[in-house]
Amino acid sequence: MKRRNFIQLSTFAGVGLSLPMAGLLNACESHPEHSIEFNNLITGLLKDWSDGMLKVQINNPSNLEVHGALGCPSCSHIHGRCMDAVYPFLYMADKTGDQKYIEGAKLVMLWAENNVSQEDGSWTVIKNPKSWKGITVFGAIALAEALHYHGHVLDDETHIAWTNRLERAGQYIYDTFTIDFTNINYPGTAVYGLNLIGGVLNRDDFKAKSKTLASQVKAYFTPNEGLLFGECKKSSSKLSEKGLHGVDLGYNVEETLNSLVMYALKEKDEELLQILTKSLNSHLEFMLPDGAWDNSWGNRMYKWSYWGSRTCDGSQPAFGMMAHINPAFGTAAVKNTELLQRCTADGLIHGGPGFIEAEIPPCVHHTFTHAKPLAALLDHWEHLPEINKNTNLPRLTADGVKHFKDLDVFLFARGDWRGTVSAYDAEYHYKEDFRQASGGALGILYHNKVGLICAASMAKYEMVEKNNQQVQPGKDICLTPRIETFKDDVWYTNLYDLPATVASKDVDGVVDLVADVKLKNGKRELVEGTANDFDITYRCSANETTILAKTNQEITTPTAFVLPIVSPNNEVVTIVSDTEIIVQKPEGLVTIKANAPIKMKALEGKRTFNMVPGVEALPFEIFFEDSKAIEISILVS
Repeated sequence: MKRRNFIQLSTFAGVGLSLPMAGLLNACESHPEHSIEFNNLITGLLKDWSDGMLKVQINNPSNLEVHGALGCPSCSHIHGRCMDAVYPFLYMADKTGDQKYIEGAKLVMLWAENNVSQEDGSWTVIKNPKSWKGITVFGAIALAEALHYHGHVLDDETHIAWTNRLERAGQYIYDTFTIDFTNINYPGTAVYGLNLIGGVLNRDDFKAKSKTLASQVKAYFTPNEGLLFGECKKSSSKLSEKGLHGVDLGYNVEETLNSLVMYALKEKDEELLQILTKSLNSHLEFMLPDGAWDNSWGNRMYKWSYWGSRTCDGSQPAFGMMAHINPAFGTAAVKNTELLQRCTADGLIHGGPGFIEAEIPPCVHHTFTHAKPLAALLDHWEHLPEINKNTNLPRLTADGVKHFKDLDVFLFARGDWRGTVSAYDAEYHYKEDFRQASGGALGILYHNKVGLICAASMAKYEMVEKNNQQVQPGKDICLTPRIETFKDDVWYTNLYDLPATVASKDVDGVVDLVADVKLKNGKRELVEGTANDFDITYRCSANETTILAKTNQEITTPTAFVLPIVSPNNEVVTIVSDTEIIVQKPEGLVTIKANAPIKMKALEGKRTFNMVPGVEALPFEIFFEDSKAIEISILVS
């Protein structure tokens, strides 16, 4: 089977954004010199991950319930999507000639057929035949790409069997998927999936449905910033009280936008490419300088893993393949891959930057999904634009305040400080509260010299998807900076105040974001008999970030501002006084000062660890004592 390329990319590296899209589509393929460093990075990482997956693959022919599956170091069950590894395994087999990768690919496919394959052509997310089948689209894409690019390494019998199995999966997707049958990541991904499968199998009906979905998905971009929306349960897809759509950064950049970009480039859909260019630029505003995706506000942030989202594929294809339109897209692809490498140990990706130090075992799901986009980039390498990190990310050079109207989220920057304040009220599920950063809360505080300082978690860690999340180890302490009080053992905090508002100003070198918030419980009920109405000011100058919290009401129950500081357990903490603490980071000192004693929430060890976004932290709290105002300053030296 002769290797073919599905996507022919324009390679005008660094063309101006004002160049008409038609010019980009018809640009000659000059094949500029690619970044050798990026090629080496993804090639080495793909081998590391592939070998890591082989290391945990179960070889037990006497037990077909587990034989061939990828064992998970952290989860008590086998992930039904582990057959996605067929694509990176066949890529490695083709490039190295090593038979172990072919055996690995055959084994994961064998396990899938014995355990999660259904008569209607679908695969299920776990062995239970009544479990979710939408994931079929991801397995089908992996199998289609494996067959299309590397099927020639297989024996004829296997090749025929897998091709027939692909057709059954494609038929299921064709028969079942509509643009609004569930979260947008499924029909959005099917845009590319049906097109790809239709090409492999010569099924024009598949390609025709792909084109229909591609036309329909164009309506799923927000009116101001062009952010992809639709990450919410169909039964609750109404607009929020503020009139906002359900948007999740992690799912968008790591899954749906990949599919849409690959389809639009292949089919030369100029209208869709224009939409995607605007959308990618808006999403890119949320990439932190270290390559992390700031999904502190996203309505599916319960799967936020700092580098992306727990069960998605990775953002490399969408941004790498569009680097000819904006070279900063290439920077994003490289920087995020470097971050994934830093979160890798023993061949597997860990679910956040704090996992390795905290000795939290990784979920194998991260690795078998994120290996696929690296294989895809390498399979298209000769047609890719120049990809390097020579162009600064927007957030690296940002200054001032940017308000995303479609989210009611504010990004602020001054000097080396970067921050996110969220009043976003769209929810993933309107019957249950899986609270991301909201209520005028600080979602991220980052400093270019020392890195991440604060990062939001869920208000309360919930296993929203029990098959796709790891159990929280130890005590669950929320990492989102907040005001809180307890009355009759009920927790009240601004995090549950969805109507909260934020106003901003930037005067004389100082950025102020002022949040008007109320203290509520998980049922959205106001605390009574004590202060419930507060202002929180986030003040940022080039020298420091200050948080001022105040109320005009009488405080009758202990009330505190909680400020968790991200800090691995190997960092030295110095208590200068009861109102000043220094955390020593590799690149500098973070000093926290307050006008009241700085205390620590009760811990089970040296740090608290939270699965979202996978970091260790020091949960400091400063109580309103004699004053109705608290002032906290954070300095870096």
